[in-house]
Amino acid sequence: MNKWKIAGLAFVFFWFMGGGIGHFTHTEFFVNIMPPSFPMHYEAVYISGVFEILGALGLLLAATRKWAANGLILLTLCVTPANIHMWLNPQMYPDVPEWALSVRLVIQVLLIMCIWWSSREFPNAKSSLVDAR
Repeated sequence: MNKWKIAGLAFVFFWFMGGGIGHFTHTEFFVNIMPPSFPMHYEAVYISGVFEILGALGLLLAATRKWAANGLILLTLCVTPANIHMWLNPQMYPDVPEWALSVRLVIQVLLIMCIWWSSREFPNAKSSLVDAR
């Protein structure tokens, strides 16, 4: 695995480990960004926090990396309604600039791409990046 993929994995690890911990230390923030029609706000925040932490830890082992990455991609897709809800209702989040609500959606797509790319080895692919070996 080259150093760029290792850096990508490290980024994804810290993103989800930090976010997962945040679900327990800043629970109200995560509850408040959920669409009102979604049931069981607190339960969903805690469960997704656990899966973020487990997914981040799963990235550390080659044997579980692809499964963990697939789970984190799925989890990222599952939180899309919260990001769309924020984007469609900026008045509910006066502390967040409106441009940041749009950027969140772009970042989410880039995050999914980073998770996928950094967690896969592509056999027989020639990389122009320097090998970390």
